[in-house]
Amino acid sequence: MKYVLITGGVVSGLGKGVTASSIGVVLKACGLRVTSIKIDPYLNIDAGTMSPFEHGEVFVLDDGGEVDLDLGNYERFLDVTLTKDNNITTGKIYQSVLEKERKGDYLGKTVQVVPHITDAIKDWIESVAVIPVDGKEGPADVCVIELGGTVGDIESMPFIEALRQLSFQVGPDNFCLIHVSLIPVLGVVGEQKTKPTQHSVRELRALGLTPHLLTSRSTEPLLESTKEKLSKFCHVPIENILNIHDVPNIWHIPLLLRNQNAHHSILQQLNLLGQATPPDLQQWTEMAESYDNLTESVRLQWWGSMLV
Repeated sequence: MKYVLITGGVVSGLGKGVTASSIGVVLKACGLRVTSIKIDPYLNIDAGTMSPFEHGEVFVLDDGGEVDLDLGNYERFLDVTLTKDNNITTGKIYQSVLEKERKGDYLGKTVQVVPHITDAIKDWIESVAVIPVDGKEGPADVCVIELGGTVGDIESMPFIEALRQLSFQVGPDNFCLIHVSLIPVLGVVGEQKTKPTQHSVRELRALGLTPHLLTSRSTEPLLESTKEKLSKFCHVPIENILNIHDVPNIWHIPLLLRNQNAHHSILQQLNLLGQATPPDLQQWTEMAESYDNLTESVRLQWWGSMLV
C-alpha cells in the first residue's frame, strides 16, 4: 500500500480536506485506485454530538457513521463510498485500547501512549486502507490520509508519532508527505511572507517527519522568488512547491494541481511513474467551467415537511 499524508500548519481551515480530495482526483485520473482516511485528533468518538456552529455540519455515511464533513468531500470528489472506520478520532483509538486493557489483552503490561496508542493507530490505518471503497475487488493503490488540525497541537502528537513510525515501517517508496501551509500577505507591506511556513516545517521536522511536497495557500499566485525562498529554507525541491491560490470554486483545485505537475512529484516519490498514465481531467474541466458560468438563482424553501 502507498500512503499520501496531508498535514497542515500555521492555522486551521486552510482547506486540507479539499486539497486531499483534489490530490485523490489527480491520482485517480492517472489510472490509480484511491481510498481515503480522515484523522480527527479530538476526543469525541465521532462528530454526531458536536455543534455545527463550531465544527460544521455532520456528514452521515451510508453505514450511519456521523463523521467530519471532509469525508463528504472525499466521496463527492472521488466517487467512493466510505465507512465510519475511514474516520479515526482520538476517542475511537482510546476506546479500543481501553477495551483491550479491560479484557486483559495486554497481559498485565503498563498501557502507554507509546507503544499501545501508536500501535493502535497504525493497525487501524493499515486495516482500513486495504478495504475497497470504489465497488471493485481488491485493495486500492494509494491511501490518502488527512491529519486534522495543525502541526504542534497537543492532541495530534500521538498521531504524528504513529505516522512517523508508519513512514519508517513501510519505507520511503511507499510514503509521501504533503504539508499545507499559509503564505500570508501583510496589508501594509504587500509582501508574501514565508516565515510562518518555515516555522511550521521546522516543527514538523523536529517531530521526525520531513515534507516531500509543500502546498502553499495564498490569495494570489506565488511569486517565483517566494518559491525559491521556501525551497531554500524548507528543504523542498522547487518543483515540489505547489500553490493553491483562491479560485472561483473548489472544482478548480484538481486542475491547479494537475497544471503544476503535482501528480508527477507524488508518483515519483511513490515509485509509481511507470504504472501511471497522464491525467485526463477533461470532464472535470468542463464541470468547473460550467459552475463558473451559472448565473440564475434558485430559491429553496420548506413547505410543511418537504423541501421544495
